[in-house]
Amino acid sequence: MSASAEPTPVATPVAEPVAEPGPEPVTVRRLGRADAVPYRAFRLAALRETPSAFTSSHAEERAKPLSATLERLAEAEDGPGALFGAFDGAGVLVGAAGLKVARRSQERHKGTLYGMAVAPEAAGRGIGRALVGEVLRTAAEDGLLRQVLLTVSEGNEAALRLYTACGFEVWGREPRAVLVGGLAVAKLHLVRLLDTGR
Repeated sequence: MSASAEPTPVATPVAEPVAEPGPEPVTVRRLGRADAVPYRAFRLAALRETPSAFTSSHAEERAKPLSATLERLAEAEDGPGALFGAFDGAGVLVGAAGLKVARRSQERHKGTLYGMAVAPEAAGRGIGRALVGEVLRTAAEDGLLRQVLLTVSEGNEAALRLYTACGFEVWGREPRAVLVGGLAVAKLHLVRLLDTGR
């Protein structure tokens, strides 16, 4: 699990099946307040399993009450950003990714893909690509966004391959972006332009 205008209401979530090989269909849909318990559990598992992939730490997030998760989901649900979840055939949350939209008027053209994670047991099924696709589709439909930003930990080659395959380009590197257990981890900064303007 890897970011101000007045919020506007969003349409009722519509589940969209993801075409992918494998025995179980996976559905990607918007997450909302009703998903707080499974989303919190999923996020904590991702932070515990891949601490260098995130800015937040497992210990910090575990100490927060459920109300903090509800606030995060409420912000995404009310827009203009969004938070997506991927669910397996049994209804278990196996992936998540969010779109955070800058609120200052001179930055309202920028969005950030954040909190991207896929459960290890669901890896290799195209879930990450489906989540990134939903984020980019939502950004393109926003009407004001012109680019989507993200960061990826240096050395996370699988994530970097996914993002570049989805049209993101590396534009910078931040050394010692996070310290994980005292070890410095650099972050690569990527951007995906939604139009041809510079």
